[in-house]
Amino acid sequence: MPQDKSDFLKGTLDMLVLKVVALGPSHGYAIAQRLQQISKDFFEVHQGSLYPALHRLEERGWLQAEWKESETGREAKFYSLTKKGRKQFEAEVQNWERMAGAVALILRAVE
Repeated sequence: MPQDKSDFLKGTLDMLVLKVVALGPSHGYAIAQRLQQISKDFFEVHQGSLYPALHRLEERGWLQAEWKESETGREAKFYSLTKKGRKQFEAEVQNWERMAGAVALILRAVE
């Protein structure tokens, strides 16, 4: 992953993971695949970034996890959004939209 995408991802990974999990309970590998698929290969989230984020979100009470059998027949930890996580996700989206709007205003400024 090029450096610029990696830096961008650090500030947005939690929000993106919350969005994917809001679509339905998923295990880590499926979350990474979904992010890559939806972003048309822009985001390639590696285990070294994803799993610490999942644990952080679980510790904050935004995700809950349950061990279940995956589609491959192996046990996997499936994450789902909590009520607290849904509120946090909505707040993150509002903050993101405000920030994106402010950046757009600056970029459109006439020299």
